[in-house]
Amino acid sequence: MLNRAPLTDRARIGAILIGSAGNLVEWYDFYVYSAFSLYFADAFFPGDDPVAQMLSASGVFALGFFMRPIGAYVFGRIGDGRGRRVALMLSVLLMCAGSLIIALVPTYASIGAGAPALLLFARLIQGLSLGGEYGSSAAYLAETATPARRGFYSSFQYVTMIAGQLLALCVLLILQNFVLDDRALRDWGWRIAFAIGALLAVVVLIMRRDLTETAAFETARKEPGGLRGLLAHKRETATVVGLTLGGTIAFYVYTTYMQKFLKLSVGLSATQTTWVSAGALLFALLLQPIYGALSDRVGRRPMLIAFGVLGTLFTTPLLTAIGNTRDAWSAFALICLAWLIVGLYTSINAVVKAELFPAAIRVTGVALPYAVTVSVFGGSAEYVALWFKAQGHESWFYWYASAAIFVSLVVYATMPETKERSRMED
Repeated sequence: MLNRAPLTDRARIGAILIGSAGNLVEWYDFYVYSAFSLYFADAFFPGDDPVAQMLSASGVFALGFFMRPIGAYVFGRIGDGRGRRVALMLSVLLMCAGSLIIALVPTYASIGAGAPALLLFARLIQGLSLGGEYGSSAAYLAETATPARRGFYSSFQYVTMIAGQLLALCVLLILQNFVLDDRALRDWGWRIAFAIGALLAVVVLIMRRDLTETAAFETARKEPGGLRGLLAHKRETATVVGLTLGGTIAFYVYTTYMQKFLKLSVGLSATQTTWVSAGALLFALLLQPIYGALSDRVGRRPMLIAFGVLGTLFTTPLLTAIGNTRDAWSAFALICLAWLIVGLYTSINAVVKAELFPAAIRVTGVALPYAVTVSVFGGSAEYVALWFKAQGHESWFYWYASAAIFVSLVVYATMPETKERSRMED
């Protein structure tokens, strides 16, 4: 029997921390694929061209994203019908299964084409899981937070998303510098990271058993939800698509793709690439609660507009400057400058989506249009960038990202201020 009593401040903070811990593990398991693909790409995609191998590995990464809308729909029904807690437990259980499969799957040399097929299957499972995690955790954090600090508390969704990626890079740094040499890391050492992810998922699954269900879900659980309820909120659904489009491309440019960009375009060593990426992610992590708290004072819309304007104007110059540098410290400084812009979106986009929808369809409303947009634009960002590079027109991707942010800017300029018109208090 779940505890239905009103949350004390201590219980609220505990619930947010446990929910955030699960989000961290979800994103560790998902991102570790990108962080370690430099080492295992040739084990599944044989050949002599490293760019072609990375393109194949990135293609599998992108295909995993196309399961996210399915996961968003399935877990949206679960989260809105059975509760946020149940959806959060099932999503982390699926992520555990995907990581365990990758940790154990044989290489191409052992079973031929079956190896990349099994790798793809595991990624599809993880994509399904992540599609369910985003909406469930966004709804849970926003509903658990107090109204006056909802931006601050909800920012921990991206704190933990970034922390999961940072943890993956820290595991890579430890293995690179203190445990294994390059040959061992390529032969079998990369499997350690996926095994760690599976183990962490089990720990979080146990922690999530005691999560307290939100009062908002209990109040609205008998109201109509699912796609029928979502279709009654067409404008809000379209707003989620528009506000996500540019932001998701920017997020994946400076997270999953940046590691490849630093290695293949800037020319940094594998170790330098990992250190720069980890340092920049740590900087980005620290920005999230600061910007989230700022949104509680100035509102969400001004921050989104600032991201849209600055992202449109400076994405191409920043990526050009990073591509032209050959110094690790200069690359680090430029990526941090980029995060000062991108953080304006990442810190608050989850709470904005949650504030757009009533509780009965909040998980589905947050997750499904977001997942579709991320699958098409965010998940493909790395693949599109590498494709432009393979065609000899790498800079065209910079303009592509800038144009996408401009499209979102139009949405930011015309959407309502969700802090003042929040559906959370319905």
